[in-house]
Amino acid sequence: MLVRAVTAQGLRRLCRGQRSTAAACFPPGRALLGVRGAEAAVFLQGLLTNDVTQLTAAGGAPPALYAHALNVQGRCLYDVILYRLHGSAGEEPHILLECDGNVLESLQKHLKLYKIRRKVDIAPCPDLSLWAVIPGEQAGDASSSLPKCAGQAVLLTPDPRAEVMGWRLITKKGANLSEIIPGSEVGDVQEYHRHRYKQGIPEGVKDLPPGVALPLESNLAYMNGISFTKGCYIGQELTARTHHMGVIRKRLLPVSFSAPLPKDGIPEGAEIFTESGKAAGKFRAGGGELGIALLRLAHVNEPLCINVGGDKVKLSANTPEWWPKTAAK
Repeated sequence: MLVRAVTAQGLRRLCRGQRSTAAACFPPGRALLGVRGAEAAVFLQGLLTNDVTQLTAAGGAPPALYAHALNVQGRCLYDVILYRLHGSAGEEPHILLECDGNVLESLQKHLKLYKIRRKVDIAPCPDLSLWAVIPGEQAGDASSSLPKCAGQAVLLTPDPRAEVMGWRLITKKGANLSEIIPGSEVGDVQEYHRHRYKQGIPEGVKDLPPGVALPLESNLAYMNGISFTKGCYIGQELTARTHHMGVIRKRLLPVSFSAPLPKDGIPEGAEIFTESGKAAGKFRAGGGELGIALLRLAHVNEPLCINVGGDKVKLSANTPEWWPKTAAK
């Protein structure tokens, strides 16, 4: 298969503004589930927040989409990135779903529950590997080599959530990454998560607890993960009502802690307070001094703290630069 959905111009654009000099490839601990068949897009359309039919549209179809699968109460069950593997509208639709590696089996069961008589096959893809690629300053120089290495990769595409997240790369198991992206290096996955937390990008069940996280509070609209015009899907009613009311009082935001940190780190789900003791939100997850938290927007600019073992751990929040300029402060 050929590398699709990447151009030299696009690679250089994504590389701008990065600090390191080489692209780093990270194994993010995500799994891939294949949905293949004539009704693949129509089937997924009723289960996901984004307009999946874009992946099978003729001409100019995007190679990747971000979306959530919601429960009937409108809360997130799974965060997924969808990839189009078929090359044209004339081919049999073949869509990959990237999900948290810990929920692959439950996502598969969720899809099969709604399959009914749809003409689709749903199966894991153990022969494929997924990589998150964060480009460095010189990574764009490698783009001219990509056509020579096209056979090495299944798909290389910009991450659909935000430009700051670089690319997503899907390869066959055991592929040589340095041949696909010359000069690239395999990085420590913890550095990938630190990058995510610094940018305020949630991913997986820790950041988006199933049955708890709300899509719009989780910045789904900011990350191009929802269509408000596609029609009905599971969990659509509450999401649409919240959007049209235009009132979102809490959002996921990147947070940073003041040293020293507790020996055992910050407990996931810990309550966050203002200095005056008002409830400000909840810590979701993190690594070291960085993390992500669901915070009331009214308290974002205030000094915040978490009580851990009788001690107050101070933290601060910030609004990511990649957010829309009209975003709530």
